[in-house]
Amino acid sequence: MTGTGERKIRIILAKPGLDGHDRGAKVLASAFRDAGFEVIYTGLRQTPEMIVQAALQEDVDVIAVSILSGSHMTQFPKVLELMREKGLDDVLLTGGGIIPEEDMNSLEEIGVGKLFGPGTSTREPIEYIKKWVAENRPE
Repeated sequence: MTGTGERKIRIILAKPGLDGHDRGAKVLASAFRDAGFEVIYTGLRQTPEMIVQAALQEDVDVIAVSILSGSHMTQFPKVLELMREKGLDDVLLTGGGIIPEEDMNSLEEIGVGKLFGPGTSTREPIEYIKKWVAENRPE
């Protein structure tokens, strides 16, 4: 509970592609829950279609994608394209992983939210998501 009477932020945390490492995603899922978010963790090896379908079914505020496999320049645009096709224009697509800054900038230019790299404090994405939701998805 957030303890302030606010509605809980609903977030899907997903691991697309063949990347089999999800320890960081599980740490973030726990941090998001501790911050009062309602977290749906989809598990490993999700396709962009599976991620967007889950977001639709769960009526989420945020899709957070963790990519360590180097497929970020394929996965993020595909998820974003499917989100737009399904009318999820008011849902934040954010995430992180091992993503070069140049690629982060390119992805942000096409509409992906802020991305976070290794070593980022869990507070940073939590505060970013809280601010985004307050500004873009008010009750």
